[in-house]
Amino acid sequence: MVDPELLASLVCPETGTRLHLADRALVARVNRDAAAGTLTNRIGQTVEGPIEGGLIREDGRFLYPIVDGIPIMLIDESISLDSLQDTSQPGWR
Repeated sequence: MVDPELLASLVCPETGTRLHLADRALVARVNRDAAAGTLTNRIGQTVEGPIEGGLIREDGRFLYPIVDGIPIMLIDESISLDSLQDTSQPGWR
C-alpha cells in the first residue's frame, strides 16, 4: 500500500508529528460511515468512499485517507476519528 520508506518520511502537515497506518477494522468503519453518507472531512464536506487505507496522526485524532495508492496529505481532507460512528468497537485507536 504505502512504501515503508515513504511512510517513515511522512508527517502530519498540521502538527509535524509522525503518522502510522490505520488497521483494517478502522478503514472498514471509515468506509461504512462514508457509504452511509454520515462521514465528513475537516471542512464539513461529505467523504466519498471508499478509501484504501489511512494514515493516522500520532495523537490518534485525525486520519489522512489513502486513495488510489496516494496518501491525501491535505489538512482539509483529513477525517476526525471522533466523528466515526460506534467508536466502542474493537480496533479503535
